Amino acid sequence: MQSIAQAGLHYSENSFDRQRYGELRELSVQLASHLSDAPIEKIRDLFTCETGFQTPKVDIRSVVLKDGRVLMVRERSDGRWALPGGFADINYSPGEVAVKEVLEETGLTVTINRILAITDTDRHNFPPLEYHYYKIVVLCDLTGGELQGSDETIEAAFFDFDFLPELSEKRNTSELFRLIRRQLESTLTYSD
Repeated sequence: MQSIAQAGLHYSENSFDRQRYGELRELSVQLASHLSDAPIEKIRDLFTCETGFQTPKVDIRSVVLKDGRVLMVRERSDGRWALPGGFADINYSPGEVAVKEVLEETGLTVTINRILAITDTDRHNFPPLEYHYYKIVVLCDLTGGELQGSDETIEAAFFDFDFLPELSEKRNTSELFRLIRRQLESTLTYSD
């Protein structure tokens, strides 16, 4: 409903239609607030800060392996663990974002190997999120550096796939890790 209202506000030239789409957007705010028990102001800020045609946000996550174990970071925001990564940055390729995020969040340097998966958070058992996300999961090869935390992360460590720490589920889920394990055998390649 919010997406339809946002697109209508962007493309409509008729003032009456703009008024109707504005009312539809406000109804979507009220509905989301009621269903989520979140304050209406928080929902309104989430729903009304963007303009134009609404599209999913893009999140890049990096899989870095060492001795069969996967690199993870403990997020400052919730104290739970995630694959290193973050929003796709303007003027950076997905590979450049993957390399940058690993360095910033862990202190390690990597090169791109291949894309493992592109997932849709609305269809892969992620918890309800404030936005619709596509997650691009990139396999990276470790080339150097030393593990450390950052402004966004408390620490970084390698974990066995069978003994993962408590996951930051808005960033990654158990289902995503099962998909990653399956994809590690695939032959997909990446080009920048």
